Amino acid sequence: MTIKMKLRKQQLTCGRSKFLLTGSIISVCIAFSPYIFYLYEIFPSGPVWENSFFTYESKYYQDVMTAAWTYLGKLTPLLLLLIWFFTCKHWWYHVILVPIIMYGYQLVSAFYEDMSPVGGTIDTNQLIYLAPFFIIVLSIVYLIRIKVFDRIYGIDLSEIERENISPFSPFSDKEYKEIKDFREGTGNNGDIQEEYYVKL
Repeated sequence: MTIKMKLRKQQLTCGRSKFLLTGSIISVCIAFSPYIFYLYEIFPSGPVWENSFFTYESKYYQDVMTAAWTYLGKLTPLLLLLIWFFTCKHWWYHVILVPIIMYGYQLVSAFYEDMSPVGGTIDTNQLIYLAPFFIIVLSIVYLIRIKVFDRIYGIDLSEIERENISPFSPFSDKEYKEIKDFREGTGNNGDIQEEYYVKL
């Protein structure tokens, strides 16, 4: 029995230390996000950046520093949104996918336009391309909301419409039934009326 308890204690300690390490890495990433954005200042000013690994030529911006500023301006919020998405414990966390997809699309679009010799305008017709993703994500979130709502309140949505019950009401179904019984069966009895108003 003591060996099992020791093993369980070791597993709990190991789990806590992993949780602490993950939380520390996430907090450091969030704290250093302004520094990630300002990394563009280390890039050279000019249309071509040559180093020992590769050569990068900015065709759209005609300036490597401006291109890096654009990429990091989209990459930094994308990183923060990804952290939020993977650590969020709310039922609506799927909605965070919408700005993630938007920033991802903008980043790919900016990089593609800078690399292509033709060039173009950044974020052109963005909403047309992203609309299907928005619709899918919002549909998923709405379905999750219905399931969560049904699990919390334990009633059908049709019952709410039929009974005219507010989902944000402080009363439970049992209390509504008691109030309804008071309304229907009390008549003009003063004590019961007073108890009814106390219930409200």
